[in-house]
Amino acid sequence: MAQVQISLDAELVVEVMVLSGVNSPQDAIEVVVRDYIARGHRTEARTDLTDQRLREAAAEPQEPQG
Repeated sequence: MAQVQISLDAELVVEVMVLSGVNSPQDAIEVVVRDYIARGHRTEARTDLTDQRLREAAAEPQEPQG
């Protein structure tokens, strides 16, 4: 896997290390990024199910009103 080198504010990284309980700055940032990606996938899965249900409901024939 390719690696990218970035610079971050030290206080930000230390706070991430404390919150994530990880001792390595690189590991702490990796945990945060992986969590962010996983959360995005979970959100997509939930919204996709909702969208699918709405499409199915819209496709059902409507009873005549009147």
